[in-house]
Amino acid sequence: MATFLYRLGRAAFRRRRLVVLLWVAILALVGFGASQASAPAAKPFSVPGIEAQKAVDLLKARTPEAAAGGASARIVFRAPAGQQIDAAQNKAAVLQVVGALKGTDQVASAADPFEAGTVSKDHTTAYAAVAYQEPADTLLDKTRDTLSHAAQQGRDAGLIVEVGGDALQTDSGPGNGEIVGILIAAVVLAITFGAMIAAGLPLLTALLGVAVGVGSITALAGVFDLSPTTSTLAMMLGLAVGIDYALFVVSRYRSELTQGREPEDAAGRAVGTAGSAVVFAGLTVVVALAGLAVVDIPMLTEMGLAAAGTVAVAVLVALTFVPAILGFAGKRIFGRKDRKRFARREAEIAAGGSGHRRGTDKPNMGTRWAQFVLRRPVKVLVVAVLGLGALALPATSMELGLPDDSVKSTDTTQRRGYDLLTDSFGPGFNGPLLVVVDAAKNNNGRAAAAEVTNALGKVKGIASIAPATFNKAENTAIIEITPASKPSSNATKDLVHAIRATADETKARTGADTLVGGGPALNIDFSQRLNDALLPYLALVVGLAILLLMAVFRSILVPLKAAGGFLLSVVASLGAVVAVFQWGWFGNLIGVDQTGPIMSMMPIFLVGIVFGLAMDYEVFLVTGMREAYVHGESPRQSVVSGFKHGARVVTAAALIMIGVFAGFIGAPDSMVKMIGFGLASAVLFDAFVVRMTIVPAVLALLGKSAWWLPAWLSKLIPNVDVEGEGLRRYLGDDAAAAKAKAFDPANGDLQDVDPDRDAIRV
Repeated sequence: MATFLYRLGRAAFRRRRLVVLLWVAILALVGFGASQASAPAAKPFSVPGIEAQKAVDLLKARTPEAAAGGASARIVFRAPAGQQIDAAQNKAAVLQVVGALKGTDQVASAADPFEAGTVSKDHTTAYAAVAYQEPADTLLDKTRDTLSHAAQQGRDAGLIVEVGGDALQTDSGPGNGEIVGILIAAVVLAITFGAMIAAGLPLLTALLGVAVGVGSITALAGVFDLSPTTSTLAMMLGLAVGIDYALFVVSRYRSELTQGREPEDAAGRAVGTAGSAVVFAGLTVVVALAGLAVVDIPMLTEMGLAAAGTVAVAVLVALTFVPAILGFAGKRIFGRKDRKRFARREAEIAAGGSGHRRGTDKPNMGTRWAQFVLRRPVKVLVVAVLGLGALALPATSMELGLPDDSVKSTDTTQRRGYDLLTDSFGPGFNGPLLVVVDAAKNNNGRAAAAEVTNALGKVKGIASIAPATFNKAENTAIIEITPASKPSSNATKDLVHAIRATADETKARTGADTLVGGGPALNIDFSQRLNDALLPYLALVVGLAILLLMAVFRSILVPLKAAGGFLLSVVASLGAVVAVFQWGWFGNLIGVDQTGPIMSMMPIFLVGIVFGLAMDYEVFLVTGMREAYVHGESPRQSVVSGFKHGARVVTAAALIMIGVFAGFIGAPDSMVKMIGFGLASAVLFDAFVVRMTIVPAVLALLGKSAWWLPAWLSKLIPNVDVEGEGLRRYLGDDAAAAKAKAFDPANGDLQDVDPDRDAIRV
């Protein structure tokens, strides 16, 4: 593969104008398709196969008028202190607000709370339910303004008025996360390369990949019925890996130039060596993301496949567009000062000088760190593992759930309305359960509903049971239950299970099926689905990735060590997420106004995404160690060599990815904020604790056995030539060639470099 990629890199370098034009044409085509595509339609959240979803589907089929899918609002009114909401003056103010909404555009109904009986027992609070004809994301701005102005009329009359529901929802996108991430990446790249062209090139190519990937998602959204949130993960990951992949190729290109290669040959070698690592790193990310489809949740499947496609585009950009741009940059990929030093040293060589200065062989930071770890591998390993274990402890008390108004900031009207309802109507009022009785096989639907209602009256933990309501055919009944506990509590979870056990008993007597739905039931079923899918998903992704890494490293223990380190970083990052978002530790520093349960999708998101990214650093860092060992270095010295040539670039790549993910912490949406924090902390732990600390310590302890592979297994595993052995044979490089004088721009000197030994270093 390295030979093929070498040819591809040279071809892209040589025909750079054509390659750039092709990518520009692709971008224009994608942009045109995205501009002509209709906006993705709002889709209700669905999880096929769970009981709560079956209840929703049954209601849609039997009572379409009750499940129209339009937006809703709940206007909460509270009387001034010492007054009652149904006093004449206050009642008039409430009716004025309701009247201001009735008959307006997109409003289907606005209920009078005094007629509907939605007044608290102490008569201090009431609420009006407002139903809309359209989903929340298609409501017009003037419709939202009408709702806001109506609420303000009530406040002007002296009432406390708050609005809940999704009718006033704000943009849940990533905010300015992309801009923040790009700025952080620019700073890191400028420090790493010390040249504007070298720093700007990865940013340019990453933006191209994101534009093509996200543009394609937008263009195809209508065709595949994708949800509006599908591109969020693709944008986040596409930007991060796009910068990293270009960084590795550009860094390798600069390294080849310092060894005296011609620019075209240097570009080919960079793509053939670093590009091979990019291909396999990208492949692990794609496998992890595409594997989300096994969870069988449409939203996760869409986000995973869309992000996988964007990562694949980033790989193609790194293999073709990057060498093409390098063709325009040439040796200007170095800063002006470095180019002058290069020319001066070449002149010294031409004049018969050595071109070498004393005192310039000082080990770099990567070398010094590797030597530190190798001197005390057991102590370093124990400290690192115990540290990650301590960070993982909060994960043992993790509570999963779906976000609702209770996790929003207390500055929002949605959260204040939620609290008013909880205070006046009880903790379970904001999370009612819907018991749906399917009496289609029963000749007497009302008798079946009455039997179910009587059975529910014996279940503990229920605050109130509303009378059953029926559809026109009277073969489906809806019984609304208000739990005595808050929606996300364990008591409500136990209540749902108790009701379902009762439903099994009533079916034996009535023949009617009973389903439990509603927000809390959906939350419980969804979390259980994810928990059930986590281990199979983990086994699938880790298993495939281990096979890939066995082909890359020709080893059994190195891939297993890589997988074990990944698990440590994931549980540590989950512990950090729980500490911040559930316990509230340091939450004010990142804008977490309200603690609550962890988003149900968070564990499986971290497993899928972080595994792919963790393997990036494993491939880029350990490949250099493997190549050094193959060429005669001792196991311990090969670790030092790998760090000498790879630690700086891997560090820069990790900092960039952390910066990109951290940029999304400022998003207004709690889900995006949590994902950004979780991914940033996971990359931090994996890159600097696992890959930079635990990996060298483990390899030092394993010694030669780290690279052991049974002969029979070696014959079965294909040789993918990531190390470039076939490329060196193709180029005619002699492993015993005399050492070549090469320029090191870090100190302006020509140093002894073995081209064969360093050919694979990233």
